[in-house]
Amino acid sequence: MNDFLQFLSEPLAQRSLWACGIIGFSNGFVSALVVLRRSSLQIGTLSCALLPGIALAILLFGLFQLSILLGAVLAGLMVGLGSLFVSRTSRVDQDTALSVLHTTAFALGYIILIGLGLQQKVDDWLFGNIMSMGDADLWIAYGIGAVAVLSITALQRPLLITLFDARSAATMGIPTRAFNYGIFSLIILVLVSSLQAVGAFLTLGLLVAPAATMYLLTDKTSFLFWGGGLIGGLGAIAAFFLSYPLGWHLGATIIVVLGIFFLLAYIFSPRYGLLRRRGNKA
Repeated sequence: MNDFLQFLSEPLAQRSLWACGIIGFSNGFVSALVVLRRSSLQIGTLSCALLPGIALAILLFGLFQLSILLGAVLAGLMVGLGSLFVSRTSRVDQDTALSVLHTTAFALGYIILIGLGLQQKVDDWLFGNIMSMGDADLWIAYGIGAVAVLSITALQRPLLITLFDARSAATMGIPTRAFNYGIFSLIILVLVSSLQAVGAFLTLGLLVAPAATMYLLTDKTSFLFWGGGLIGGLGAIAAFFLSYPLGWHLGATIIVVLGIFFLLAYIFSPRYGLLRRRGNKA
């Protein structure tokens, strides 16, 4: 216990705790968009598409945090929006285009990074290392999270109309195509902000599980955003306090905790839980 309290007094631990809360809340808040769009698998493939942007940024500009961030964002946007473009200009659907583009991009990024001798960094980007986040990383995560939360809150009504009924939204004068591209871009930005925390392979859980858990607990769409944010933030903070004494990887522990929250809601939800449904059938 004394070792843990001493660990909490260190700037590294305090910075990591703040990162857990900020990244957990912002990802949980935005996860409502992913659940409502039913695009969790697309986001999962996009997370791996960030790697080539990181690789090219390091190859061209060196190992600098800002260039890595911009490279990851650019790669995610190019693959994500590129899949939309291909699907609208060919017979290939978006899921197929995204699969081809993201696997090609991931393979290219992996080859470049290994060629640069950055095997350890590859592991960090694939599986996360929240303890390595510096003050600049924390401010970037905070800035992206603030932009995401404020944007969605301010535009929630037209966003929801676009998600549920794009035709009606268009007749109301809502620029549906711009909103769809905007939603996609916002999700990619939040995805990038969590890359260092949980890595490309695990970030999907952080961007889906919070709102998916709330979806089992409520019928009110607005609750998915704020409830998802609270579940994401509290789950990440709980994982922080669990990972140290258990000796577990923090990023993986965050996803495990969020998975447990989802499982508990699936079984015990008073509205849509497994036990409730079985009781109704009986």
